[in-house]
Amino acid sequence: MSRQHNYSLTVKWTGNTGKGTSSYKEFERSHIIIVENKAEILGSSDPAFRGDKTKHNPEVLLLASISSCHMLWYLHLCAVAGIIVTEYIDNATGIMVETANGGGKFTEATLNPIVTITDISMTEKANELHKKANELCFVANSLNFPVYHKPTCTTTT
Repeated sequence: MSRQHNYSLTVKWTGNTGKGTSSYKEFERSHIIIVENKAEILGSSDPAFRGDKTKHNPEVLLLASISSCHMLWYLHLCAVAGIIVTEYIDNATGIMVETANGGGKFTEATLNPIVTITDISMTEKANELHKKANELCFVANSLNFPVYHKPTCTTTT
């Protein structure tokens, strides 16, 4: 049985400096991402595209979505497998390439999760579950570029 999930949000441009989009340099790329009952996210474009470096940009938010979706599936799979994870941190990276027409696209993302577990004998299984998490991740399944994984697994001492 297929179930459908619907999501909604509002993106509101806040970068009108008084002249609207009268020229490329006259407006800020600032905007607010609004989701009901959640903290607002301050957004802009990447600084390379005249954005505010203190705000989140779409490219970073895409990478965050990939990383957090993978983490949530991974933690679920570990819980089901009896692997006790006590810490998880991912230093994710992504590559976006600009195209000749001024656009661009991501060509890859790499997740570098560092996972701490309580039982050293479960290390191999813990590392294997990253592949399964990638197969199940809703976001990764929606992408047209590869997501690589370079996990590190440690144990508590």
